[in-house]
Amino acid sequence: MRKALLATALLLVPLAASAAEGEALVDRSWPHEGFFGSYDKAALQRGFQVFEQVCASCHSAKYLAFRHLAGIGLDEAQIAAIAARYTVVDGPDDKGEMFERPARPSDYFPRPFPNEQAARAANNGALPPDLSLIVKAREGHEDYIYSLLVGFEEPPADVEVPSGQYYNRYFPGHLISMPPPLSEGMVEYADGTPATVPQMAEDVTQFLAWLSEPHLETRKAVGLKFMLFVLALTGIFYAYKRRLWAKLH
Repeated sequence: MRKALLATALLLVPLAASAAEGEALVDRSWPHEGFFGSYDKAALQRGFQVFEQVCASCHSAKYLAFRHLAGIGLDEAQIAAIAARYTVVDGPDDKGEMFERPARPSDYFPRPFPNEQAARAANNGALPPDLSLIVKAREGHEDYIYSLLVGFEEPPADVEVPSGQYYNRYFPGHLISMPPPLSEGMVEYADGTPATVPQMAEDVTQFLAWLSEPHLETRKAVGLKFMLFVLALTGIFYAYKRRLWAKLH
């Protein structure tokens, strides 16, 4: 009897852990996946728009400089115009004092809070993570980010959500301190694409994937050239070997 109870308990443990971890992530295909995959520049630009207008109010991207936006297809004039919308602290000046000035393309994207304590104070004690490497840092990568953004919903009747937390079907434990960041039409896309929640989640996920690995396309191109070189070199050596040993046969 004890063995039967123990076996039942052991079977229930993985089920309980699975429920605590959240539901299976939405399984999507992304244009930059695979050996020949590449980033969708239009999606990256829309994703930056979502990041700038929605995510950047709480989350930093400390490794993102304005000049890096050339990688999503923006030209120098567009990058300069975006940078000019922000001010950064510079100095010291001739008097030894710090001062504010309009940002330049060489500057990094300003953080929303001056320090960690200010960030926690503005978010009920929760610290919004930096998004520079968030896609690489989370298990599930792009699927995790997308699922999290579209997973906010009303909790089941038997689930009590504490004040300051929200129910997300894909988040481990289902309770998250971040309020639903996206709502229908909250961003007006410059290219006229309808700003639905799934569309915005897809676009900003692709932007964050690019932010986590901006040199992905270059790496793939170098890898392809290397493979072609190895194949050509293999063919040359094989032909040389056939010619060298032909007389001995």
